[in-house]
Amino acid sequence: MELTRDNLKGSMVALVTPFRHGKVDERSLKRLLDFQLSGGTDVIVPCGTTGEASTLSYEEHRGVMSFVVDYVRGRVPVICGAGSNSTEEALDLVRHAKKSGADGVLVVTPYYNRPTQEGLYRHYEFLAKKVNIPIILYNVPSRTGVSIAPETVARLAKLPNIIGIKEASGSLEQASRIVAACNLALISGEDSLTLPLLSIGATGVISVVANVVPKQVHEMVEAYLSGSVGRAKKLHHELFSLSKILFIETNPIPAKTALALMGMISGELRLPLCEMGTENRKKLVQLLKQRNLLRR
Repeated sequence: MELTRDNLKGSMVALVTPFRHGKVDERSLKRLLDFQLSGGTDVIVPCGTTGEASTLSYEEHRGVMSFVVDYVRGRVPVICGAGSNSTEEALDLVRHAKKSGADGVLVVTPYYNRPTQEGLYRHYEFLAKKVNIPIILYNVPSRTGVSIAPETVARLAKLPNIIGIKEASGSLEQASRIVAACNLALISGEDSLTLPLLSIGATGVISVVANVVPKQVHEMVEAYLSGSVGRAKKLHHELFSLSKILFIETNPIPAKTALALMGMISGELRLPLCEMGTENRKKLVQLLKQRNLLRR
């Protein structure tokens, strides 16, 4: 299925990258992918922020992209994280995603160097014109130090292969202005705000919480999009405590810790990320126990 502005929707998991002894753990990665596919996740998104892309070597980054695409085998779309603060490095990753057979790429705004709005426009324009693959913009100013303005998003929306934006600014005003300015698919980038964003026109979420409870996140989004707003609201409230606890420390520390407690992965992180603090871990364990999610 070719991804377009009209069909980019549903629950899309921001997949963690499992490690073991300092290497990508492909056996656990298969387990995670099976868990997502059986849970009804609509799109797999590897190598993003939650996938610790910033600590993957380029060889590992390309390897994870290819591995996920090959293992999923078209059962659901795969959108690969392919961003960098160097436009040429981003181009290399986008080209590899295209070569590997990915259905699209998620490209974060360049971090640290804090480009102007014109610089942001030219960054994405360059990538869109060089590689014919569906591109989803990714706005997460708390991570990158720069926010892409709705006016810039509207300019980029004129490029045919830019099909959506993952909006993680935390601002409903920003998201509303994007919806008013152009016809890109708006995707929630914050689990706790998915329902409010759906109410103003979003079509889905790239979710951290879906790593832990893929079925429930899928059901919430599907319920809203099918018109069952009351059920979606109920599921939102059921998921809200997980949405908060999984961000009690820097993502993906709590998510990987939760998956380790569930017996899915080792929970290994890469510096500069490290294990959860004792008190926060206790809070996470308590909530997982309440939800019957701990490994038996």
